[in-house]
Formats: sequence, C-alpha cells, structure tokens
Amino acid sequence: MFTEMSTTAVVVTAVAAFMAGFSAAAIFFRAAFVVEPLAQYGVPQAWWNRLGAAKAAGAVGLIVGFYVPVIGTLAAIGLILYFAGAVITIVRARSYGHVPFPLVYMAPAVAALALTW
Repeated sequence: MFTEMSTTAVVVTAVAAFMAGFSAAAIFFRAAFVVEPLAQYGVPQAWWNRLGAAKAAGAVGLIVGFYVPVIGTLAAIGLILYFAGAVITIVRARSYGHVPFPLVYMAPAVAALALTW
C-alpha cells in the first residue's frame, strides 16, 4: 500500500484529498462563501453539482491512489486542471482578488503529484 510512498507524500496526498473533499462538500451544502462567488463569476447553477462531483471524485481518486498509484496520479492531474479552470473563470470575471483561493486548493494537488514521481 504505502510502502513505495514517503511519509511526506502520504501526508501531502491526504491533505490534498481532504481539501478537495471539503471544497466539494462546500458546493453540495451550498456554503455561501462558495456559491455566492460562483454566481458572481457567471457559473450556471446547473453546473454546481457537477463541479462538486468532480472535486469529490478527485478526493476519492487521491485516496484510491494509495492502493492504485495510477489512479492517484490521474486524480491529482484532474484536480490541478479543475483548479486551473477555476483560476481562468475568476480572471475572466475580473475578480482578481479571488485568484489565490483556487491556488490554495491546487497547491497540495501539485505537491502530491510532484512527490509521486
């Protein structure tokens, strides 16, 4: 299971999974600090559950990656692409002050990916 991963990689991957899961839950439970900006950025409400599902799938994929490494790698790449898309959406909405938020969620996914190579 974890024999080929360093302790650092395990911890960073677990943090990335927790953060992605938290972010998914925030959408599913319609937390104001998440859905109000989504509405401001012009993200259709019909997409919100799919966006939450993508983040939840990334979180689960990172955990599954402890057992099937290729799944973890693909999950990390998916989360990185997801949060890169979030940055693009925020920039397009000219809400530049919000750019750091998806970067904070992206950082552990990038670190997890880097630590698996």
